[in-house]
Amino acid sequence: MRNEGVSAPSMKVTSKNPIVTSIYTADPSAHVWGDGKVYIYASHDMDPARGCDLMDRYHVFSSSDMVNWVDEGEILRSDDVAWGRPEGGFMWAPDAAYKNGTYYFYYPHPSGSSWNDTWKIGVATSQRPASGFTDQGYIEGLGGFALIDPCVLVDDDDRAYMYYGGGSRCEGGELNEDMMSIKGEMREMEGLEDFHEAAWVFKREGLYYLTYADNLDGNNRMRYATSENPLGPWTYRGIFLEPTDCSTTHGSVAEFKGQWYLFYHNQDISGEGNLRSMCIDYLYFNEDGTIKTVVQTKEGVQSVGDAPAPNPNEKAYPAEKCSVYGGAAIETNEQGSSVVTHLQAAGSYCQFDNVDGGKGGRATIHFRYATAERLAKLNLTVNGHDYSLLNALSTGSLTDFTGKASLTVTLNPGTDNSIKLTGGYGKISLQGISVSPFAD
Repeated sequence: MRNEGVSAPSMKVTSKNPIVTSIYTADPSAHVWGDGKVYIYASHDMDPARGCDLMDRYHVFSSSDMVNWVDEGEILRSDDVAWGRPEGGFMWAPDAAYKNGTYYFYYPHPSGSSWNDTWKIGVATSQRPASGFTDQGYIEGLGGFALIDPCVLVDDDDRAYMYYGGGSRCEGGELNEDMMSIKGEMREMEGLEDFHEAAWVFKREGLYYLTYADNLDGNNRMRYATSENPLGPWTYRGIFLEPTDCSTTHGSVAEFKGQWYLFYHNQDISGEGNLRSMCIDYLYFNEDGTIKTVVQTKEGVQSVGDAPAPNPNEKAYPAEKCSVYGGAAIETNEQGSSVVTHLQAAGSYCQFDNVDGGKGGRATIHFRYATAERLAKLNLTVNGHDYSLLNALSTGSLTDFTGKASLTVTLNPGTDNSIKLTGGYGKISLQGISVSPFAD
């Protein structure tokens, strides 16, 4: 029997858009830290959605080549926020910053059941860029209008600035050394035209750029302004990202290995404006510093480094290792491999028990599948914890097992782990899973 659960080394030449397909991710905040990787701090559209109410469970994604993206796992959820809205949800667009050896994660979240009147900007910290975050409370003294979409810029002189806003008003101000309080007062950013939300500030060749979403009804665009001062006043420069066929737009800009990139989202996978997916395309500047209109592509961007080496500790669990229930079956296909079938029925599922979690902690679970559906789904439950729905994009047929979905979860030490995959969301066959532990 072949080791079908093992994930093959990546052969991707371009990133493809969207770059993450297994779950819905939006509002990408991209940063390049000192370890030679790009990190994206993304919001997570829970599936099935209920407006934007259920956004929760922030994930981080990293890459050293701009093509292969590692799900670093969940870093914060509403359950972790002691001061937050009792009903949870409403974990909207975040950002991150690094200063004095500490990584700071900034996120908007209501503090009360009356969510629209109780927004705060929370802060979590860690000594690592993509794990170990602990909530530290929220920034005092902010409010008075739409307290969403925080953005933090740490300037070349190590001074830090925060921006946020929605509902046609953007404010900015300087942070104190503690990175959790405002020095003086916030003030409105002057000179922006048709500001809606999603402020992002970056610096290039001594010039500050403030990008944001406009108010085009049902199909926002991205505009920008520039200034020689991090708090303006700003000079409006124009539109640089046309509509993405999504009712919202929210992006970030980062330079990596000498090339500038725009990170944004669309709804290409779901067709729904509250189930969004991250994309990357090139960002180019004219000689006078103005931004050229970004060309949206399906190909994404090209590799700028080596693909990651296979994890030597990855362990495969082929289909014959699982138990099936609710109408699901294990069958032998034409290639002589065992596969789980009949997962289209409501309540059907397969379960892998005694899964080895090694020393415990973060591990990526990979699922090898085949489906002729445009979009099938499986509900993932690990050790009794519901991780929601995973997307399984079409492979062209129920016999083409080139499909691969994945999610990073937390496993128990040793073999005290169970992984359950529940169907009922389209015809899909499963060839096996593999578990790839992190070296935490």
